[in-house]
Amino acid sequence: MKKFLFAAVVLAGVGAGVYYGFFKKDEEKVSFRTASVETKDIVKTIDATGTVEPEDLVDVAARVSGEIIAFGKDKDGREVDYGSEIREGDIIALIDDQIQQSNFLSANARLEASKAAQAQAKANLIVAETNLRQAERDWTRAKRLGASEALSQASYDAYLAAWEKATAEIDVAKAKILQSDAEVVQAEAEMKEAKRNLEYCVIKAPVNGVVIDRKVNVGQTVVSNMSASSLFSIAKDLRRMQVWASVNEADIGGIRKGQPVVFSVDAFPGEKFNGTVEKIRLNATMTQNVVTYVVEVITDNSSLRLLPYLSANLNFEVDRKDKTLAVPNAALRFSPDAKYVLGEMPPENSACVWVVAGKDKLRPVPVKASISDGGWTAVESDKIKEGMKVVTAVDLIGRSSSAARNPFMPKVPQRKKGNATSAAAKK
Repeated sequence: MKKFLFAAVVLAGVGAGVYYGFFKKDEEKVSFRTASVETKDIVKTIDATGTVEPEDLVDVAARVSGEIIAFGKDKDGREVDYGSEIREGDIIALIDDQIQQSNFLSANARLEASKAAQAQAKANLIVAETNLRQAERDWTRAKRLGASEALSQASYDAYLAAWEKATAEIDVAKAKILQSDAEVVQAEAEMKEAKRNLEYCVIKAPVNGVVIDRKVNVGQTVVSNMSASSLFSIAKDLRRMQVWASVNEADIGGIRKGQPVVFSVDAFPGEKFNGTVEKIRLNATMTQNVVTYVVEVITDNSSLRLLPYLSANLNFEVDRKDKTLAVPNAALRFSPDAKYVLGEMPPENSACVWVVAGKDKLRPVPVKASISDGGWTAVESDKIKEGMKVVTAVDLIGRSSSAARNPFMPKVPQRKKGNATSAAAKK
């Protein structure tokens, strides 16, 4: 009997040891992560990407076909090339003008011939008028005499026919003059066109600016058919640039004319440039079912540091609050378990932050949340001040990993250091 009681006591002790050693958890310890309330400038923005573009780009084209025989000189006396500064009216390229010169001479000859035909038609009218007057006098005498012994019937009819013919020739002569006048006008138009085409062989700069692109070389033949052949792209003023930004349709409602914009370019990392929204283009584009609008942003480039066609990352300022109290967004998203709350839980969907109120307890502080910049949110409350600590997360410190291990789980065998060293030595 004593042996039985002794065995029962031993088994009870072993069971209690196993339970307390392996199954009963240590009491959890709580650690609260906090952040300080700060006074910050909070700016709500819309992000977009775009390209730096010259504000006013002029495309210089050739109106006639021909071979490029030479380039002009820029204001420094060098041959026109990429980056050349040119002035309005400067010759920037020459096209072979032999064909256009021949066309001009031919048109001029046709004009002279038309003028000669016009003079002849006018002279013919004078002759016709003279013939008409003679025919009228003859016909007047014939009518007084009539068909008689003094004037045969045949002569009488001949005078009548001559008068009628002279009258008709007046109208013919006048029509010839009208025709010759039209031919002169047509010849003058052809000559003006030929002269203009001859002038087009000399390509002049239409504006003051900088050559952004030169699309031809000396010896290259340009062909002008339905559209003019492009030769140069000239930026009028690189001191004012534009950024063409692609804005998603979900964000376009927050864009307005005159809106301030801050952007950066990869060429100058860490540097910010300022701009202003100038225009929202209405011709939206769709790519893979995503609708985007092009927004034009103007910016000052007096330093000439921004180069055409740089990629830009833009932030459109939608709203801002300067020198306002702000908390990290994590503090507004944080919601503790009810067991850590001192008192009652705040109403659902109410904005609040949490502060430590004694050991392992938190107290809510109602706030009015305002705009956010993605990391911080502006808040308003008479119960918070700068420097106050607000909770952002809870860290639970429980049992160690070895104490929490299931005693019935098999252990992974570990190789002894001595064995491992000897095995490596054998290899």
